Amino acid sequence: MVIEQMFDTLDALATSFPTTSSGSSARTARTDRALVVSPDGLTPADLDAEDRLIDELLESGVLEPDPNEPVVLPPNLETWPADGRLAVLLDHVDPADLSDADRIRYVTAGERLTSHTQAVGIAGIHRVADSYRSLDLGDPKDVHDGTTFELRAALRWTRRHAEAELDLATDLHARVPSVLQALRAGHIDKRRAKTIVDGVAHLQSIAHARQVADEVLGGAGRLTTGQLAVRVRRACVAVDSDSVRRQLARGTAERRFMTWSEPDGTMTVQVSGVDPLRGQELSDRINRMARQLSAGGESRSIDQIRADVAVDLLTGTSSPTVGRVHLTVDLATLARLADTPGDLAGYGPVVTDITRQVLDTGDGSWEWTVTHPDTQRALADGHTRRRHTTSQARRVRARHETCVAPGCRMPAVDCDLDHTTPYAESGITDGADSAPLCRHDHGVRHRSGWAYRHLDDGDILWTSPTGTRYTASGRDP
Repeated sequence: MVIEQMFDTLDALATSFPTTSSGSSARTARTDRALVVSPDGLTPADLDAEDRLIDELLESGVLEPDPNEPVVLPPNLETWPADGRLAVLLDHVDPADLSDADRIRYVTAGERLTSHTQAVGIAGIHRVADSYRSLDLGDPKDVHDGTTFELRAALRWTRRHAEAELDLATDLHARVPSVLQALRAGHIDKRRAKTIVDGVAHLQSIAHARQVADEVLGGAGRLTTGQLAVRVRRACVAVDSDSVRRQLARGTAERRFMTWSEPDGTMTVQVSGVDPLRGQELSDRINRMARQLSAGGESRSIDQIRADVAVDLLTGTSSPTVGRVHLTVDLATLARLADTPGDLAGYGPVVTDITRQVLDTGDGSWEWTVTHPDTQRALADGHTRRRHTTSQARRVRARHETCVAPGCRMPAVDCDLDHTTPYAESGITDGADSAPLCRHDHGVRHRSGWAYRHLDDGDILWTSPTGTRYTASGRDP
């Protein structure tokens, strides 16, 4: 039996529902929701109509299909409103009777209905707060505390949980109502709604908060909460980078190191408020060391190895492996002509202050890629380690076939790769700022003070210690 028949039956029976005082259908007045129970204007007649509808569906056999016929969910189930009609369907269909594919659709439909129910609960919490606002208590804190006290008593919640739920309801109604609408429609769940609310909390402008929310809601249902958090952060950096800087400054100012004992007798060690660059560097270092150890036939799990490596690092008993950080930034930002956020691999978007910190310092082992501001195509890359990567070396030697010293014909494959700007000064290794020098000329260049720079046509302009200039091509004539 195709359960899409239920949809037609519901619509047909909805015409018999009571009307509002204006003469329009009560169901139409509630945005054509056949079984939605609205907290506003609910009457006994509405409840009686709901009961009669379900009774008629049961009597007609729509909700109790013939056991000899296969149960097939309607093909357009994903477009059904997340309301009472969907609730009736899911409540009266046994997923054991469905095909494997329809069982997945049943679960996703249930999640949409759960989201709708969560939005209804949030709306109710907001109205409870309205009740306390109407008491003219004066101090908003008294309204907040009174509401949470009521929620604690009614729902047996802890004070912390009641406060968190009230704060979420307040933010959704006052700051980002579009997120609440998406939750009620079943497009996102409560975890994603909270991810957006938390992500825009530091934005002082409500207009900015709503702009970010509207920008990220489109594909939010297809993203994990981690992916969504990155998208929210990127949008926040774009609309109000100063606010993001202030938030980061507050977070790092409150950095803490804490330890506490666990019921099983172990101890938890936590460091919070860490600068994202240092944190990502540490994460990479621990992960690489753990992978190296696990490749040697270790009996420990990878999580156990990571924990042991972290402890070894803190106690100073581990090997000196250096963590890596990779940053992507567009050329306009690199040239200080724009403030487009960079992207820190494994973390997400970061403000330009952090972007330039990576490129302006030589600490750690940081890799970077410069992209075109419009096409986002990679233009150059580099890192803060002295040695070139394999891909960088290949590109440098493809650009210059021989040693670039005047008159030298040593093949580039037999040459050292020299940093045009000495590594001790720049702290980075940039393939575009490198050239092949044979071992002899490499030593002479550094010992005697020769310098060179790259010309736009690919040639090299050398300057001797006496100030004389020479041009070399680095191409075998």
